Amino acid sequence: MKENKIVDKKTIQSLRGMNDIVDDDTVLFDYFIKNASNIAVKYGFDYIQTPILEQTSLFKRTVGNSSDIVNKEMYQFLDKGSNDVCLRPEGTAGVVRSFIENKFDRIGNTKRYFYYGPMFRYERPQKGRLRQFHQFGSEVFNSNSMYEDANIILLIKDILDSFDIKFTLQLNSLGSKTCMNEYKKKLVLFLENIKTKLCSDCNNRIYTNPMRVLDCKVDTCKSLLANSPKIIDNLSKSCDDDFQQLKSILDFNNIQYIINKNLVRGLDYYNKTAFEFISDEIGAQNTIAAGGRYDNLVESLGGISTSAIGFAIGVERLLPLLKIKYRQKDLIYFGSMCDDALNLVFQKANEKRKDNIVYIEYISRSFNKHFKLAMKQNATTIALIGESELENSTIWIKNIKSNEEKIIKYGDF
Repeated sequence: MKENKIVDKKTIQSLRGMNDIVDDDTVLFDYFIKNASNIAVKYGFDYIQTPILEQTSLFKRTVGNSSDIVNKEMYQFLDKGSNDVCLRPEGTAGVVRSFIENKFDRIGNTKRYFYYGPMFRYERPQKGRLRQFHQFGSEVFNSNSMYEDANIILLIKDILDSFDIKFTLQLNSLGSKTCMNEYKKKLVLFLENIKTKLCSDCNNRIYTNPMRVLDCKVDTCKSLLANSPKIIDNLSKSCDDDFQQLKSILDFNNIQYIINKNLVRGLDYYNKTAFEFISDEIGAQNTIAAGGRYDNLVESLGGISTSAIGFAIGVERLLPLLKIKYRQKDLIYFGSMCDDALNLVFQKANEKRKDNIVYIEYISRSFNKHFKLAMKQNATTIALIGESELENSTIWIKNIKSNEEKIIKYGDF
């Protein structure tokens, strides 16, 4: 007798750091996107959708060759046409590219966009940090007023407030290109004196992107950098005036903030206003929203000089904090307790579907089995038709919340 061999079939799993959004998280995810989008629209923003795949050169020119994203984290490859492409690691660069490609930089009007979608970075997965993650963000072009900076901050605050998410707003100014160039000389001199005590990442950044050293999370480095020169103390009069005005606007609108002199953004294109919204409830990866001004980016990509500011919110980091404050729409469960009623159940259910969320069970079952299935579907109302109801042109219904039961005529349903 021939022995049957059992073939070991390895289960296919998702790639590391690329998670499914399922069950309750899908509800929270959809809830966040819809409500954040509604708030952005009220602020005068229009939705924009850019490709997930872009030319690699776009991010090398915007994010910066010295950044960890370009050096270590991009999903970069040659496509079948030998084009050097990568999955987008962040959203701003694509929106700027679209802004220039559509020649909006030549019109001179203020443009306000919001977007959401997946981003990709090949980094070590941990809580709050994934290889595929989602951002909700916005970008504003051709507005250099500090009121625009305040408007962006207020937009983020309104989004977070709408979900009862507690936060601390940290604020800094990175100054202009001139401010930064002069400041970097002082900073490099300081860092050279302590370089033997700094971590390897900080040493690699001293001459490529010294301001990124200030963002180091290693405790030893943080203590060594406590007495480093600060960009906010080296601003030109114009940049300092802008920063003072921004603080004044926030103060007038009762927006609380703290000044973090070591706050820098991880991407090369930022200047002047920089900010982060911090949560104390999600562990080490505690930045839930961040952004700032990038007045030189459009021009650096070949466009006409255009002021700009934007932000991004990490959606996955918010999911554990989201608390749904609205009552979910009623779900009506329809079922038949005899085969002859199936057509009628299907018809009545589809009539109710115009204004309600409806689940139809296509198999005739007993009352108890229908009830158990309805509970699994989180139904708020159960509607059943059996032989008695069919004979009397009625529907048996039960409101799960109030526990009320009644039998009503078709026309009264």
